[in-house]
Amino acid sequence: MKERVIASVDVGTTKVSVLIGEIDQDGELIITGASSCPARGLKRGMIIHMEDAISSIAAALERAERLAGKRISTAYIGVSGTHIASLNSSGCVAISPYGRDIAEDDVDRALEIARAVALPANREVVHVVPRGYSVDGVYGIQNPIGMSGFRLEVDTHIVTGAVSSLLNLTRCVQHAGIEVEQLVVSSLAASEAVLNEGEAEMGIVVLDIGGGTTDMAIFADGAVCHTAVLPIGGNLITNDIAIGLRLPISVAEQLKILYGHSNPAAIRDDDMIDLMPFITGCSDLVPRKLLSEIIEARVEELCGMVLNEIRKAGYEGLLPAGIVLTGGSANLPGIRTTMNQYVDLPTRVGAPFDLYSFNESVNQPAYATAAGLLLWGMRYASSPAYEERITEDPAPIAISPLERFVKALIS
Repeated sequence: MKERVIASVDVGTTKVSVLIGEIDQDGELIITGASSCPARGLKRGMIIHMEDAISSIAAALERAERLAGKRISTAYIGVSGTHIASLNSSGCVAISPYGRDIAEDDVDRALEIARAVALPANREVVHVVPRGYSVDGVYGIQNPIGMSGFRLEVDTHIVTGAVSSLLNLTRCVQHAGIEVEQLVVSSLAASEAVLNEGEAEMGIVVLDIGGGTTDMAIFADGAVCHTAVLPIGGNLITNDIAIGLRLPISVAEQLKILYGHSNPAAIRDDDMIDLMPFITGCSDLVPRKLLSEIIEARVEELCGMVLNEIRKAGYEGLLPAGIVLTGGSANLPGIRTTMNQYVDLPTRVGAPFDLYSFNESVNQPAYATAAGLLLWGMRYASSPAYEERITEDPAPIAISPLERFVKALIS
């Protein structure tokens, strides 16, 4: 049996991450190519400059392809942005007047009815995720196929997005030289990489804190029941530091990474930051506690939004497994403690697990969405025919991002 090749592209506000993996004969996923390049042309997860976004995606693709020694032609693509919304819906079908075994066609019919929700013309369904089934009033069934019954009902979680944003992302990926295997909402992808089955069953929140947004998913009884995209990310914290301390954005970002902490109580009053290494000729000292207070204010705002979403979904007090923080900003010191205290839920930092890779950075929270996209593809791919869409010859990989872009435009 030939090894299957699978790829993912996580197009974020601050970086584009690409992973290329091979699924061996034992079904194990081995990461053979990984890259992360600065993202341009995006704001809060959405495309605002096509050419810049295409160039960023192409650069990350090229680097990952070189490492993997393969050129990919399709990939699973992460979708984020404040245009993402969700709702829950149900569908019900009659099996037969006399009852019979439920078939896959019956499940498909029920899902289609659940999917038929009224949406504005500018919105499109991205996912219809089954939450559970009931047969003749018996609830909590995960797979009804083969069961006998007269009436089948399915509860679903539907995720929608703005048509224009989804099209812009798809076109950017295509112009970068690959086709979209499937668009997958980032919070669901990240959950694949950082959750275990027991946590989803108990009730848990996944927060993927990126540069421009925070992708949120609530799980209960083993299935997703609420998703949202919150308009706060690491970039806003950096902007707050730049404004509060009157510093350039680049310096504010460095201070956040090197000295940032979201809990001022953990910082000594006499702990000072010397700006000389960051700004030539500047001998000013900045109290680290002041830096921490600026960060704390924005993190607490994020905590308030998370708590509001939990209440809106009706799951306050029903999430004993707590919160999993992932994404690049999950590495911010103190954020786990702040979230724990403010939302009053046990909180941990989650990173991709059970991944075999030559690159240890793949097992960091920043790669959770990209890794989860691969795992999503492994779980939900309907056909193993990936080999036919992969070019084994590594020679053409030396194409530059600009050449790839031009070639895609004229083809």
